[in-house]
Amino acid sequence: MTDLFDRIQATVAAIRAKSPVVPQIAMILGSGLGGYAERLEHATAIPYSELPGFPQSGVHGHAGRLVIGERAGVRVVAMQGRVHMYEGHSAAAVAFHARVLVALGAKVLLVTNAAGGLNPTWKPGTLMLIRDHIDLLRDHALRGPNDDRLGPRFPDMTTAYAPALRAIVKAAAADARIALEEGVYVAMPGPCYETPAEVRMLQTLGADATGMSTVPETVVARHMGARVVGISCITNQAAGITGEPLSHDEVTETATRVRSTFEALLDATLAALLAQGAFA
Repeated sequence: MTDLFDRIQATVAAIRAKSPVVPQIAMILGSGLGGYAERLEHATAIPYSELPGFPQSGVHGHAGRLVIGERAGVRVVAMQGRVHMYEGHSAAAVAFHARVLVALGAKVLLVTNAAGGLNPTWKPGTLMLIRDHIDLLRDHALRGPNDDRLGPRFPDMTTAYAPALRAIVKAAAADARIALEEGVYVAMPGPCYETPAEVRMLQTLGADATGMSTVPETVVARHMGARVVGISCITNQAAGITGEPLSHDEVTETATRVRSTFEALLDATLAALLAQGAFA
C-alpha cells in the first residue's frame, strides 16, 4: 500500500496539473458557506471525484469541489464541503484533504463549521472565533505510524489556533463592525445530536460550541507546520437549552441566513491577514 506521504504528493500533482497556483491560504468551507468559493477570481474548480484519495461527502450543503483562485488579493484554495467521520471515514481519512492543502503550499488553514451553541447567552447566527478545542471524536488523525517528512511524532497543540492570527481576525471583525464571539469548540462523533445530559457535560468541560468536524483538519495542519484559524457559526442551541427538538434543516437555514455576514468576515480576514504579513 502506498504510504501517506506519497498519496499526498500524488494528489498535489493532480491538482497542479489543473492549476499551477501556489495558495497562501487554504479554506475549508462548512455548511452554508460553499458559495464563498464561487466568489474567487481567476478560479479553477476541480471536483473531488477527479482527485486521487479525496473521499466524497454525501451531506446536503457540501458540494464536493476544490476551488483555486484569488480573493482580496490573496491566493486561495477552498474546499466546498468536507467529509465527516460519521459518514464512515477514519479521522485520518477526514483529515487527508487538509494535508493536501498544506502540501500545496498554504501557510495558513482557515477552517469553518456549523456548530451547536452550548453558551445559552448566544443566539443562533452568532459567529465564534475558535480559541481552543476539545477532541471527543474517539479516533485521532495522527493514530498509526508517523512519517517524519510530514511532522513530529508528538506535535505540540498549545497554540492549535494561532493567537497572533486570532488577534488579526478580531481586529478585522471590529473594523468591519461584525460581531464576533470567541470560545472553545468541542468535536463529537455524531451523527446524532448530543443528548441534554451530554450538553451539560460539555458545558462543564468549558466548551462553548459543539460540532462534528474541524479537529482532525486542525491537528494535521499543525502537525505539518501550518497555522490555523477557526470560525464557527452557531446555527442552533444544543439539546435541552430551549427544549425544542433539533434538525439539520435548522442548521442549514441559520447558516444561509447569516451567510452574507460570514462571507464579509472572511473577506475582511483575508485582507487583514495579507496586510499584516501573515503569509510570509
